[in-house]
Amino acid sequence: MAPMPVLTRDEAQTRARLIDVHHYTVDLDLTRGPDTFDSRTAIRFTARTAGDTFVEVKPAELRTVTLDGQPLDPAALDDNRLPLTGLTEGEHEIVLDTAMRYSHTGEGMHRFTDPTDGETYLYTQMFMDDVQRVFAAFDQPDLKAVFDLTVTAPDGWTVLANGVTEHLGDGTWRATTTPLLSTYLVAVAAGPWHSIRTEHRGLPFGLHCRRSLAPHLDADADEILDVTRACYDRYHEKFDEPYPFDSYDQAFVPEFNAGAMENPGLVTFRDEFVYRSAVTDTERQLRAMVIAHEMAHMWFGDLVTLKWWDDIWLNESFAEYMGYQTLTEATRFKDTWVDFGISRKAWGYDADQRPSTHPVAPEDVPDTASALLNFDGISYAKGASALRQLVNWLGEKDFLAGINTHFERHKFGNATLADFIESLSSGASGTDRDVHAWADTWLRTTGVDTLTGHVATGADDSDGWTLTVDQQGNRPHRIAVGLYDRDPEAGRAFTLRDRVDIDVPGAPHTFPGTRPALIVPNDQDLTYAKVRLDPASQEAALRGLSGIPDPLTRAVVWNTLRDMVRDGQLAPAAYLAAAKNHLPTETDLAVVQGVLTFAHTQVADRCTAPADRPAALTLITTLCEDLIRRTEDGSHPGLRLTAVRHLIDAAQYADVIRDWYDSGAVPGGPELDPELRWRILGRLSVLGAVDDAVIEAELAHDPSAVGQEGAARCHAALPDPQAKAAAWDALFTTDPDRDLSNYLFTATAQGFWQPEQADLLRSYVPRYFTEAVPLADRRGPAIAAAIGRYAFPDHAIDTDTLRLGEQCLADGNPNPSLRRGLADKLDDLARVLKARDTQEPQIS
Repeated sequence: MAPMPVLTRDEAQTRARLIDVHHYTVDLDLTRGPDTFDSRTAIRFTARTAGDTFVEVKPAELRTVTLDGQPLDPAALDDNRLPLTGLTEGEHEIVLDTAMRYSHTGEGMHRFTDPTDGETYLYTQMFMDDVQRVFAAFDQPDLKAVFDLTVTAPDGWTVLANGVTEHLGDGTWRATTTPLLSTYLVAVAAGPWHSIRTEHRGLPFGLHCRRSLAPHLDADADEILDVTRACYDRYHEKFDEPYPFDSYDQAFVPEFNAGAMENPGLVTFRDEFVYRSAVTDTERQLRAMVIAHEMAHMWFGDLVTLKWWDDIWLNESFAEYMGYQTLTEATRFKDTWVDFGISRKAWGYDADQRPSTHPVAPEDVPDTASALLNFDGISYAKGASALRQLVNWLGEKDFLAGINTHFERHKFGNATLADFIESLSSGASGTDRDVHAWADTWLRTTGVDTLTGHVATGADDSDGWTLTVDQQGNRPHRIAVGLYDRDPEAGRAFTLRDRVDIDVPGAPHTFPGTRPALIVPNDQDLTYAKVRLDPASQEAALRGLSGIPDPLTRAVVWNTLRDMVRDGQLAPAAYLAAAKNHLPTETDLAVVQGVLTFAHTQVADRCTAPADRPAALTLITTLCEDLIRRTEDGSHPGLRLTAVRHLIDAAQYADVIRDWYDSGAVPGGPELDPELRWRILGRLSVLGAVDDAVIEAELAHDPSAVGQEGAARCHAALPDPQAKAAAWDALFTTDPDRDLSNYLFTATAQGFWQPEQADLLRSYVPRYFTEAVPLADRRGPAIAAAIGRYAFPDHAIDTDTLRLGEQCLADGNPNPSLRRGLADKLDDLARVLKARDTQEPQIS
């Protein structure tokens, strides 16, 4: 199937010069059955001059079209474009009557039936070009318009939208008229929602989820609303411009591809954030951060919107930075930057070192397909890191002054990088900081700078010592350098002698007395750069990392070790040894979770040779057992839960975890909730310790959507030729009637590839590279991304896989989403092969 045309920047600029769009009237009828819904759209617009253009729509059926009351031929629709030729200067109205298909991939109007109670829910994801799956539009972000929306829904349903909705009777709902919005920000959610409503400072607030999740949302509603109110209030202290919409609803929706979407007045979240099972406080902090992130978008992205997709960082980098910073300032979550450093920032570092890297603010985003690929660790984590460095370099007062100028100049309009830098420069006019130069070096370049500490000491203590921070790269950095001495009375502990602010590049710094035992460039993690310690500091860190007093500094050092493994500069076994030595006394949960995840999923499962993997898993299991013993007094439930999860995942034998499963609890706690039961069953499936009957019995016990996904994952993980064949057929079927939804596809793919099953799976590796391409073409960008991310044979770590992948990229013509996924996976594979060749140093 040939892909539909994508909008190019040149086409968007041409259309924006020709027309100005004023108003949409959209009528949706959601009562037409399980396959399609009716969509009628009337668009009023002005042609500035005579000319030709087009309107976009992706219908199941285009029934009728009229332009200024005169019929157009529906057969003129060419893929997703309906030509509008011979427009005269002046006002026009086009009206399109269509039938539209429901989606099961999280794109357009997604339809989901809850297996728990049979209730059906619908929600839209209009992002990029998916509005065309719901209603006709001049679909580009700089053609903002006002929207009036009416929805007909089944009896007993509630309809949510960007503004307050009113039930007019007979299942008809009308939303308040919106202010000027870009087409991709329009939103609808319909179904028999469980809703919690309140007000804050005169504004209606709402929380919504499926009815089957009602008890779980009710249990956490106070926490969610407390975070929402605190962030709302803090943003009003930071921003001069008030919240620009008439309500604030947060809907937790099923099978959502992203973490959340910033639809004005109706933020949609993946409903995994309504916790059915026990979670750690770090996971609660993540949910709170996403709430803060999406609320920041009400200003960054919704009030002021990018002009074209090359400036997506103006949305995502700002929301990411503001989410973490505001959460720290306004809520009980005070260590948010530790989690950012150990998890999100690593995402950015990895993305920025691949061949597919791009600037935070790229100059060449020729079309929407290219733009979609840039929603990655660079636009989020690197961009947020750059902004954190900017605030440190410029000062928060001048930074906020520039932001408020930006809002005032461009509210309800569109803006570019140049507009933002001009606003920021006005805020910094009283300083010697050159914001334009900063933007050129930080936002227009690719790659990660590396900062390496070098120490020169004198002949004796009276001569002092000199620190030089060498830089590989050319960005300006304002960093802190931490100077730590060993505490002679506390074993491996360090004490902070001093923390020195320096500019890089810059002159060497000379200090009196003896050199510290540990010198940490980028202490407090205020810039975006890889760090390399001087040899003495590296040895001190490996021996005493857990004794560094500040968790954010420990995160910087752990990231250094992680980067060194990926760069082939530190043996995987050395990282595992550091984890064994230091995690048993680690106090920050985000650090424990991040290090254990990397130790298992990357070091043990991939960077370690197959013959050494059992020993690596044994080390992780022993470490987790130590953590479980440490938490027997119940004082650290999140740490205990983390250790239990990772022990399950690393288990090489079935006896212990099977006993937990059969008894329904871990000795000393916790009791097994649905998440832990499915986690244990997944590992038992990999080990061949259960069969289909056990999986189906668990599904009967938990028939929820999460249960369906767990069962799919378990069936695919069984070390049985028939199970693998069935899973492969489900993933790569050519029959549209048997297509898996986005979440069931991901779950099946996650279960399929297992490092323990290399021999059983060997024949599927070449099949992946031939069958992935046509499947991605047929099913579209969301499933194409899942094929590249989850269905890739991650554990086939050899040069044959590398060769097959490179051949697929060269000759297979994968679509852009799959091409990006394959290129990134192959780069990671090359790094893993290099890491396996790294020699093992002696670490005690």
